[in-house]
Amino acid sequence: MKVITTRDWDAGAGKERRHEGVQFSALDLCETDVEGVEFSECVFRDARFNCSQHTDVAFLNCRFVNCNFFDATFTNCKAVGSSFEGCAFDLTTVDGGDWSFITLPRADLGSATFTGVRMREADLTGIRCRNGTMRGLDLSAATLTGGDFTGCDLRGTDLHAFDPRALELRDAVITADQAVVIAMTLGLQIRD
Repeated sequence: MKVITTRDWDAGAGKERRHEGVQFSALDLCETDVEGVEFSECVFRDARFNCSQHTDVAFLNCRFVNCNFFDATFTNCKAVGSSFEGCAFDLTTVDGGDWSFITLPRADLGSATFTGVRMREADLTGIRCRNGTMRGLDLSAATLTGGDFTGCDLRGTDLHAFDPRALELRDAVITADQAVVIAMTLGLQIRD
């Protein structure tokens, strides 16, 4: 597997539009703008995405290990099939895009903002979204067991995968329509 470091990135690798099967080791993308690039089956190890802007970038079946996404913004990006291990998401913003089939267990997204993102069949086991923002998400068939959504803004998000008996929802913000979905999940009968 080809290895790219920050020096390689700055020397020209950062201008390439497609990267396949590459390992990015300790890559520093702080305050970098990345647009229209595709990463396929790449590994990002100890990378720093702090304060970076990503627009229309595809991370397909990539692996992120011990990466820092502090204040990073992802607009209309894809992370389909990617996995995240030991990563920090403080103040991360994800607006639109497709993050389906990702593996993001036990991640702390409490200060992150996810809006309008497709996250079908995502593994979000034990995820911590306390006081976070997860609005307008498609979480169809997502695994959410053990998740903590205390105080999380979930308005507009598909809650069909939410089982209040298997996760924490206290003080979460939802709409009346979503309340009906939760009631039905609990087996309640709704009548006028």
